Amino acid sequence: MEKEKKFYERLEQKGVSRRSFMKYCTFLTASMGLSSSYVPRVTEVFAAPIQRPPVIWLNFAECTGCTEAFLRSSYPFPDDLILEILSVEYHETIMAAAGHQTEENLQEALKKYSGKFICVVEGAIATKYDGAYGKIRGRTFLEIAKDVCPKAAAVICLGTCSSYGGIQAAKPNPGGYKGVGDALGMKTVNIPGCPPNPVNLVGTVVNYLLFGRLPKIDDLGRPDFAYGKSVHDQCPRRSHFENEEFVTRFGSQEAAQGYCLYKMGCKGPETYNNCPVAKFNDGTSWPVEAGHPCLGCSEPDFWDKMTPFFEEM
Repeated sequence: MEKEKKFYERLEQKGVSRRSFMKYCTFLTASMGLSSSYVPRVTEVFAAPIQRPPVIWLNFAECTGCTEAFLRSSYPFPDDLILEILSVEYHETIMAAAGHQTEENLQEALKKYSGKFICVVEGAIATKYDGAYGKIRGRTFLEIAKDVCPKAAAVICLGTCSSYGGIQAAKPNPGGYKGVGDALGMKTVNIPGCPPNPVNLVGTVVNYLLFGRLPKIDDLGRPDFAYGKSVHDQCPRRSHFENEEFVTRFGSQEAAQGYCLYKMGCKGPETYNNCPVAKFNDGTSWPVEAGHPCLGCSEPDFWDKMTPFFEEM
């Protein structure tokens, strides 16, 4: 009870009301496909966590955009997520250690939490020439991944690069970059996006904390709760297109179609993600709402399959 009280006090200090926090938990619960009866339990995960699963976060070929998105999460804020809800044992970008000490921290965490930690991977893995196109401290991405990932209780690929290879895997791909699952031949939970919405990572972690298992995934390894519907099917511009009043205003359904960005190259019909619902920056907006067509960034090989971005498929 005391821990929960301190949590709400920290929220207030950050300018977040209890009402706003409960609203977020309700939204997250619905996003995960759970009934409203789970809202109190989701709230407890943040306010009074019982367990803190250890996390080893690996960075390979990436731009750090996924970490940047993660660090802009809210309710929980990054400091609560890192220090109170999770036990982040290793993360090159945010850890205080440097040089040889980082490798020591990684090996100690692997020894202490073998078979118990969640491995979050950000970035693609080079596979050609024994992985020589990407190294950290003299070890290739491929070597590190083979050492760490099989020892994890679960591997979560955050971002399109670690999920499917991303821009590194675009043609001609001289380094043979691949997603983690493809490079290692193992099953992973993929949270693609460039960058992915932190809500989807938080929802995946909350599912693990609530039920002791990762969420149900589709045939591409993506959590169903976040990637079960196409962007187009959830897009508010599509609802305008089908709205009778809007159609009447433009005189015909064909004229109303101009409001949809499909003719501008929007890849929403071919892309599966919850961007129209979750949005970004605390639900402020998302690309299509800002007038930019969807690029299909959460789909495999989107740099090759979805280009040219501004031409109708």
